[in-house]
Amino acid sequence: MTIAVGMSGGVDSTVAAWLLRQEGHEVVGLTMQIWDGSVPMPDEGRSGCFGPGEARDLAAAAAAARRLGIRHVAVPLAAEYARCVLDPFRAAYRAGRTPNPCVLCNQRLKFGLLWEHARRLGVAFDAFATGHYARAAFDAARGRHVLRRGADRDKDQSYFLARLTPEQLRQVRFPLGERRKAEVVRMAREAGFADIADREESQDFIEADDYSILFGASDCRPGPIVDTAGRALGEHRGLVRYTVGQRDGLGLATGTRMYVKELRPATNTVVVGRRDEVLRASCRVGDASWIAGEAPPPGAACRVQLRHRHAGADATLQPLPDGAWRVAFGEPQFAVTPGQAAVFYDGDEVLGGGWIEREDA
Repeated sequence: MTIAVGMSGGVDSTVAAWLLRQEGHEVVGLTMQIWDGSVPMPDEGRSGCFGPGEARDLAAAAAAARRLGIRHVAVPLAAEYARCVLDPFRAAYRAGRTPNPCVLCNQRLKFGLLWEHARRLGVAFDAFATGHYARAAFDAARGRHVLRRGADRDKDQSYFLARLTPEQLRQVRFPLGERRKAEVVRMAREAGFADIADREESQDFIEADDYSILFGASDCRPGPIVDTAGRALGEHRGLVRYTVGQRDGLGLATGTRMYVKELRPATNTVVVGRRDEVLRASCRVGDASWIAGEAPPPGAACRVQLRHRHAGADATLQPLPDGAWRVAFGEPQFAVTPGQAAVFYDGDEVLGGGWIEREDA
């Protein structure tokens, strides 16, 4: 079997490719080329998905492939990345939401357009693998593929993969899914990749600390910060610099810890409140997709994860007439953020996921 591996030059993708080689597969490395120079971003020598340092990452991936004895192909996807990730990211922030670009990128590019464009370049493969810490397998009893959390819960990345389709899952492999990160690092050292194991890892979206570099001056206009009663408390530095639940960087001296409760793009206003005012008992989730190919029954119980590092919360799901879902939490949740992905689990199994559209009371 020929398996294409999404390679970054880091330890996880390198070990994933090495393991597949050890199993006797024909392996080819694929790396997305997405930097187009459209953003005036200085090269500070750091690593990120989008930025001028991409040339170093491409060179690292190519070097790792040579050491593995496999072919490496850089796949140009800058225009597709701008259309499928950057443009929706900017649009979401301008609408007062906090998007998750990694979920979008995985669904549309890494597990979609990358395959299509690689095959157009003449790269033939039967399956696609990555270094994600997640597990995909065929469940014979149910006659379909399932997605589960990685065995290493501290590194689990199933949250970012929840919107993969059954057809995508049928073609993927996650060689690290049953392993812990410490084991992967040890394997890299033993296989002669100690230098890659020691390399500092980055999972940053862009090569900058502030997303505002992706926006123009008109998107960073200052405006009022008000409390839930509408009283003016200060001035913000542009809505794109804030997200629901944020406490640091507000510049308020109220004597009470205040958190961002809501972003109102129509009036360019940041609304803040006490922590208890930022709790929500439910939320609305739209554009949900389901790993099984069909939605669960009304009233289904699940565990919902509201962001990557969220511990998860018990919830029930109710379909709404317009196709969205109402997610009712067993306990009120802090900072339920419009634009983020809500991912539904049954134990370790991923049921599916959608986008938090707005907060309900």
